[in-house]
Amino acid sequence: MYTINKNIKNELIIKNSRFITLLIKIKTKDEIESILKEVKSTYPKATHYCYAYKIEKNIQKSSDDGEPAGTAGIPILNVLEKENITNVIAIVIRYFGGIKLGAGGLVRAYTKSVKQAIDQTERRKLIPAIIGTITFPYTKEKEIDHLIAKDQILEKKYFENITYRVIIEKNSNLINQLQIKPQAETYIEQNINKSHDIS
Repeated sequence: MYTINKNIKNELIIKNSRFITLLIKIKTKDEIESILKEVKSTYPKATHYCYAYKIEKNIQKSSDDGEPAGTAGIPILNVLEKENITNVIAIVIRYFGGIKLGAGGLVRAYTKSVKQAIDQTERRKLIPAIIGTITFPYTKEKEIDHLIAKDQILEKKYFENITYRVIIEKNSNLINQLQIKPQAETYIEQNINKSHDIS
């Protein structure tokens, strides 16, 4: 499972219609409404704002936004699934150019637009991880700081003992070794080389 390195924009023109694709990183469904509102404000008077999103393994949705059923949202979602991309919303803004593309032409146009955008970005691998806490005496702070990387420590609290809130790969030996108490499951993004084409 992968996500994108950064948000990206791609534009192509097919038979006078402009297809502007935005790939935007997301973490929750709560972000969708405000993203769509901002896109409609940035690209006013477009004919359609079609989109699909995937969040982690099982949250997904698509919208044809007035295009014939199944010709926009589902093709966009299919590209995300084929490329194994998640935690992303793909929005394709279409400015109609006066020439109808037909159902097959629309599917190809939306598919190509999203695929081109994905091909322009670097991917990051998503590694299953846990967020948890570890509590230890002050005498162990140096030892713990040596074992846990700075970017894995989300929060530090100093009371009678020290408590760290940490994010650790799910299969890490440190979870048992340090008796980290899991609180939630998540993913860690890991850089990889520019991805090869999987068409």
